[in-house]
Amino acid sequence: VHPAAPFQLWGQCTDTEIALYWKHQNKGIELFCQTEVIQPDGKVQLHNSSGTHLHYANITLSGLQPYTEYRVRVRCGAAKHFWRWSKWSKALTIRTKESTPSGELDIWREITPGLGGRNVTLFWKQADSFQANGGSISYEVTWENLENGSKSESISFSSVYNRTRIFLDNHSYKITVKAKNNVNYSLPSVLIIPRPTGNGKGIFSTEELKEEQVNGTDDGIFISWEPRHMYDSYIIDWCNFPRLQPCDLQWKRFGPNTSSALISSAAFVPGVRYNFHIYGSVANRPSLLQKKSGYFRELPPVFDPVVEKIELTFNALTLYWDSYPTNESQSGFVRGYHVYLSPIQEDCSLEGSKKHVLQDDSVLCKYTIENPEEKRYTVKHLLSNTKYKLVVKAYSGGGETPIANFIYIDTPVNSNTLYLLVLLVIVPSLAAALCCWKMKRVKECCCPMIPSPNKSKVLSFKDFKVRSLKINYFN
Repeated sequence: VHPAAPFQLWGQCTDTEIALYWKHQNKGIELFCQTEVIQPDGKVQLHNSSGTHLHYANITLSGLQPYTEYRVRVRCGAAKHFWRWSKWSKALTIRTKESTPSGELDIWREITPGLGGRNVTLFWKQADSFQANGGSISYEVTWENLENGSKSESISFSSVYNRTRIFLDNHSYKITVKAKNNVNYSLPSVLIIPRPTGNGKGIFSTEELKEEQVNGTDDGIFISWEPRHMYDSYIIDWCNFPRLQPCDLQWKRFGPNTSSALISSAAFVPGVRYNFHIYGSVANRPSLLQKKSGYFRELPPVFDPVVEKIELTFNALTLYWDSYPTNESQSGFVRGYHVYLSPIQEDCSLEGSKKHVLQDDSVLCKYTIENPEEKRYTVKHLLSNTKYKLVVKAYSGGGETPIANFIYIDTPVNSNTLYLLVLLVIVPSLAAALCCWKMKRVKECCCPMIPSPNKSKVLSFKDFKVRSLKINYFN
């Protein structure tokens, strides 16, 4: 027997059930019917039922989601002597009724100091387990002073809002956020804001904790922490756009047995430092545990250190540069510096350096400084009276930018060489000259020049007169 297809489907709904009815033209035949339920995600469920001898039949579909559209159709076959199914009926689209929202909202906060209190920015989002169960959703935020018993305050927001900012004084507060549809409120999500500590800094102050560096991967930034038994959950927050305001604060929650997470976001880009805060929470009271910062991928530093002063000797030079920024303005963690140096006319091979080959095959001497806080460096074993080119480069986990410009310097002449030149050349020359001069004087004194007989008047008899010589002798 081949029955005709069912027709005129209609239904009655609650929030989780549909009572489906249909007619058929097979009076007197006992039918076996199959109902196909197509869920919003495309999954298909089949429900079987036995028909009656009447002109209509029905089935109750249970376990459905509130305020959800389902697409249903029915086909039947003879319960006895089954041959084949009838054709499918026309499909009916039907929606279940609204119900109280299920699950809780996931809420978080950002606290900044204010005059006489704190500015608290509250954020909320629908957790994975949250179901609106209705067509119109709004949110209600309530805050209550836990110390003086004053009346709580509240404010409502439409579904397009996911944050608000309130001012709290320095008392402890309980904050609740609830979702509401046309039926009722969801369970409240609770967050406790404690009073500031005695030193005037809030319990959420991040100044006392040292920031640790973490490395990015192709899939995200890996964060780990030391779990502690007293916490019932952990929260990690960060900004998707740390260089903008507002920065698009994000957060994720983890269970008490979790100690690591891979944080990924479509907003992560290379060369931007992301700061992560790790909190442990007990009874809705979060406490800051650790601070970490990392890059999705590091890039080279965008500029080089500025060399302010160079001290030269004949065989060494000392470079001084300005304080170099290592904060979040950099496109990578600055690990240190490289000093490159080479004579103009030849490749470099100074003691204590490593060779660095440029694209033009010229060779530089490379010195590595692994302390990013260092501001000076001394290069030794230089040649005197030589022209050198040099440059200082900062490097990060992403390397360094190509060398573009050099500083040129000339080492002075070695003064020791000058002294040696004076001792070995000039002094002996002066001594020899002095000796020659003194020998001439001695010769002039001891050995006067004998005049030529041809020029002397002694032998000239012209005007010559004979004189008597008297010699006196004394006994």
